[in-house]
Amino acid sequence: MTATPLPASIDGIAARLRAAGCVFAEEEARLLLEAARTPAELAEMVERRVAGLPLEHVLGWVEFAGRRLAVAEGVFVPRRRTELLAREAAALARPGSVVVDLCCGCGAVGVAVAAAVPGVELHAADVDPAAVRCARRNVAAVGGRVYEGDLDAPLPTRLAGRVDLLVANAPYVPTDAVGLMPPEARLHEPRVALDGGPDGLDVQRRVAAAAPRWLAPTGRLLIETSQRQAPHTAAAIAAAGLTARVVRDAELDATVVVGSR
Repeated sequence: MTATPLPASIDGIAARLRAAGCVFAEEEARLLLEAARTPAELAEMVERRVAGLPLEHVLGWVEFAGRRLAVAEGVFVPRRRTELLAREAAALARPGSVVVDLCCGCGAVGVAVAAAVPGVELHAADVDPAAVRCARRNVAAVGGRVYEGDLDAPLPTRLAGRVDLLVANAPYVPTDAVGLMPPEARLHEPRVALDGGPDGLDVQRRVAAAAPRWLAPTGRLLIETSQRQAPHTAAAIAAAGLTARVVRDAELDATVVVGSR
């Protein structure tokens, strides 16, 4: 497709973005102008955004917890609400803590914890090869390691019984609700990062069941969930032998369940 020539001004670009349904058109226009190296590249980026590609995929980065992280097309874009998960984990971490980020996507949560608490030993894993490629770029900046595989399967066995914090933003959208998500998510992000099974909790249950093998005697498990699903997430964590408590941030519309031995 040939890109339509564009006026290199925020107003001109914002008008096109607004017509395409972009709510924050002026801010997006400014970011696109800053990112483009040539008028042709700018025109192409605007065309991709107008066509529905998430802004973060167009830019090649996402801002999370005050940091810019690499993100590529087809990779899950971390939401602002997930900053609660990162914040709670960082509050529990100490220099030298072993931190594992499961279902890490681009590595946002683990990187945020490592940036907030220098000296943690960070490990991250994801089943999606595209996400792992992004995560390796991001996690390397804080000295961590990333593994490719299903949940905890690729983790080094030497971590068993040594993990101080196991964090997971596992998919928790019920299968029937995936089709109701905004097009940016359901059309441009991997289904494996969204679909949590019939009730949305299939992957969370697997994470909770696996956690006791990895956690240190004083280790904790933190799982992002929805407010509605929180009692069920807590029940899954309790079934794994951990004591669960729910943390809620109304401003972020975010919910995290913390499990302790």
